[in-house]
Amino acid sequence: MNENPPLNEKISLVVLDMAGTTVADGGLVERAFDAAAQRLGVEPGSAGHAEKLAYVRATMGESKISVFRHLFGDEDAAQRANKAFEEAYGELVDGGLIAPVPGAREAIEALQEAGRTVVLTTGFARVTQDAILDALGWRDLVGLTLCPADAGGRGRPYPDMVLAALLRTGAADDVRQIAVAGDTAYDMLTGRRAGAGIVAGVLTGAQDTARLTEAGATHVLGSVAELPSLAGVI
Repeated sequence: MNENPPLNEKISLVVLDMAGTTVADGGLVERAFDAAAQRLGVEPGSAGHAEKLAYVRATMGESKISVFRHLFGDEDAAQRANKAFEEAYGELVDGGLIAPVPGAREAIEALQEAGRTVVLTTGFARVTQDAILDALGWRDLVGLTLCPADAGGRGRPYPDMVLAALLRTGAADDVRQIAVAGDTAYDMLTGRRAGAGIVAGVLTGAQDTARLTEAGATHVLGSVAELPSLAGVI
């Protein structure tokens, strides 16, 4: 008797990143950062701007307020930068500049139809997450969506949002029954730190196979559309 069935047969909770993983935003994070930086007096083309933009790129997937705390030091400046960023990103979303990653909605629906619970997570604030969901018509696509504030305030690379998804849904008996998917190294670190059985990197966003693998990906997929097959659904 096989007492250790294949891992994909055990997956019952799937925690997905949004921008770059299920949502194609075409580099809107950098455009919104430009707006935020200018609001705080950082001129495009300056050495300070280039240094800060490099940090934003290196920390894709992290909670945005955490990024701005690092970049601008004091809390007041970080909050002002984050507010400007969220406003700028929201305006770009409202302008129709995002779209689902091809096959993402179908993958989510296939997972749910097979009895898996799917949770969508983000490093953005709730207001921006909701704007994305509304723009895509995804408000009712899944039963639970989480931002860092919903999990105590810490975003990626901490495991908090994945563990909050488990606690809020009760969808798994063991953290190894969780699959995490994202497009950044921070997504991979989050999945690893949460003990997820599958930590899948996708190549539709910020980082390449080498970076995702280095950060702990158990699998690297062309896109989230391949996740149902990996999870044993199709």
